[in-house]
Amino acid sequence: MSVNQSLQPTVLAVDDSTVMQGLVKQALADTYKVLVADNAVDALSIIYHNKVSVLLLDVSMPGIDGLELCRTIRSIPQFQALPIIMLTARDGAFDKVQGRLAGATEYLTKPFDTEQLCQTIASVLNVKK
Repeated sequence: MSVNQSLQPTVLAVDDSTVMQGLVKQALADTYKVLVADNAVDALSIIYHNKVSVLLLDVSMPGIDGLELCRTIRSIPQFQALPIIMLTARDGAFDKVQGRLAGATEYLTKPFDTEQLCQTIASVLNVKK
């Protein structure tokens, strides 16, 4: 691992679609270290074992969905300040309210705009571009 790679913030993308995981990796690879998980259990394991700076969560996943995972993460003291961005195809106003109530920092819809995703991550990290 190169020196600047270890200095890059780590983004964990949780999505059960390998296509989406690939798109997120492609969109963020230049700026961030991107880890992926396709379910809630793996995601929790990753955030416990890695210094994750931002979490991207899909809402619609088999088993524990993104909203439930978001609430679970928010209930763990050490992760209460972790920025969580819902990245989902569910784009209704009610879905966005549910995302906020679950503890999401931001709510973006798919298909996502790479520039918007990067700006949103930068803003939750308070990184000035």
